[in-house]
Amino acid sequence: MTVLDMAQMRLREVNATLQAAAKARGNDGFEVINPRGSHAVAVGLDGPLSVTVRGSTGYYCAGMNKAATVTVAGSAGPGVAENMMSGMVVVEGDASQYAGATGRGGMLVVRGNAASRCGISMKGIDIVVQGNIGHMSAFMAQKGNLVVLGDAGDALGDSLYEARLFVRGCVASLGTDCVEKEMRAEHLDLLSGLLAKAGVDADPASFRRYGSARKLYHFDIDNAAAY
Repeated sequence: MTVLDMAQMRLREVNATLQAAAKARGNDGFEVINPRGSHAVAVGLDGPLSVTVRGSTGYYCAGMNKAATVTVAGSAGPGVAENMMSGMVVVEGDASQYAGATGRGGMLVVRGNAASRCGISMKGIDIVVQGNIGHMSAFMAQKGNLVVLGDAGDALGDSLYEARLFVRGCVASLGTDCVEKEMRAEHLDLLSGLLAKAGVDADPASFRRYGSARKLYHFDIDNAAAY
């Protein structure tokens, strides 16, 4: 395990080291210490690298991740795992707003709570939040799965496309074109796999599923007030 100390190294040097190691695909992993809330830590990793960040981070930690496993042993600021392509990002604490935004693949796990707009415009990422999520989460979510063990704020799934939302707690309100849907056997199997991958022990049958009512795919004058 190689230790990178951000009290001694500049952010650009830390990220350049991690990015080079990810492309080399032959190392024992890295530990980043003293992040001190720095922005854009461990971004753009393009390979099967293991990185543990010891402390909380600022904006866009682990953004554009591809194939790497990044663990934040603390909390993360806005946009953690933004535009993630594959791999795994785990936040041991809380995540600020728009966690996993526009993510196309891989899995983001938040052990604590996530703030507003979690999973906004997600395009294939799987997000598992063990606590609560804030308002407007999964806004315009196109593809992927959002799993919430706690409660969801107002306007969940507003203008949703084909992403699947699973919530175990209470939902303050549903957004435009988002409705509760039947939890069938295939959804229980899917959710069971997501929970297992995230290392979460929970009964899939205790969740409710939400998805798109598919009334806003094409403009309809009768629905003009909803756009």
